[in-house]
Amino acid sequence: MELKTMKNQTTFSHLRGLKLAALAIGTSFVLAGCAGNPPTEQYAVTQSAVNSAVSAGGTEFAAVEMKQAQDKLKQAEIAMHDKKYDEARTLAEQAEWDARVAERKAQAMKAEQAVKDSQKGVQELRQESQRTVQ
Repeated sequence: MELKTMKNQTTFSHLRGLKLAALAIGTSFVLAGCAGNPPTEQYAVTQSAVNSAVSAGGTEFAAVEMKQAQDKLKQAEIAMHDKKYDEARTLAEQAEWDARVAERKAQAMKAEQAVKDSQKGVQELRQESQRTVQ
């Protein structure tokens, strides 16, 4: 009876080992498949973010950030061409965030300029009203 129990445990351990090995191999294939796909979606999102930042005035108000975004986007394109998809994805993500920073910075600078223009307009109105009262 003990021999039968020991034999069952050995068979169970063997099957368990095979299942773990199959799981590890399957996971490796899935991860390798993900790494082997070009990041075309991320590249498109990044391109859109760069275009949006340019439209917002990023080249004028956030030149450094725009240059970084455009350089990284170009590097991502080269990495995709060389089939270095992980590197391309990372560069595209970094370029996207640089572009978003440039866009926000441009928007903030434009808003600051609008506030200054409004303050100047208010000051001119005050001066004009004081001239007409005197």
